[in-house]
Amino acid sequence: MSFTWPKTFRAAVSLSYDDALPSQLDNAIPALNALQLNASFYLTLNSTTIFERLNEWRSAAMAGHELGNHTIFHPCSKSLPDRDWVKPHHNTDTKTVEQMLEEVHIANAFLHAIDGRRERTFTVPCNDQIAKDGNYVNPLRERFVAIKGNNNWLENGFETNFMAENVSGQDMIDFVETNAAKGGVINILFHGIGGDHLSVSNEAHQSLLDYLHLNKDSLWTDSYINIMEYVKHHHASCLTES
Repeated sequence: MSFTWPKTFRAAVSLSYDDALPSQLDNAIPALNALQLNASFYLTLNSTTIFERLNEWRSAAMAGHELGNHTIFHPCSKSLPDRDWVKPHHNTDTKTVEQMLEEVHIANAFLHAIDGRRERTFTVPCNDQIAKDGNYVNPLRERFVAIKGNNNWLENGFETNFMAENVSGQDMIDFVETNAAKGGVINILFHGIGGDHLSVSNEAHQSLLDYLHLNKDSLWTDSYINIMEYVKHHHASCLTES
């Protein structure tokens, strides 16, 4: 496939933040806004920040950030190791595909009420795709522009993923530099920033943002939906031409 990025970009970088955590509102969004970098926030809609700080999420969307679908209750498989925290009624091992689809669809409606958008991307909680009676992610593919790091219409290796937890800014910068040479989409996946769970320090986060801002002419840092809308259109064009 002959693929080119717009302008002078040689690769794309998607920063995403899962679970609608307070530290994302307190620390991540102000840091991103200060450098005019857009990112994606995958909201778990039963998070207390949705109800207590809804206007801040709406303001984030108005500032150019994506509010992505991360379900309502963050269901995961309880049977896997270190999953004592999964509540029995949010256990994908006992939920049907139909129940999972219903939760995701309702989450889309809720998100539309926040930001007014209909096009959306999705991140699978815990990357657990199997419900009681089968894979629930595959039936969702047509409803989303893309599913974070899980797009079977792309060539292997076009997307690379880095789960950021207790890492340095240089660790993340090294990952970006290594994978930018491949010319694809580089996903840096965050949870807490300077607090909450699976956290990265404010200093490490800021170091990465400063690097991306410094390299803004060669690395396209944007929301996942903006990047993948471009990729999807260009990918289809390349297939048509070939």
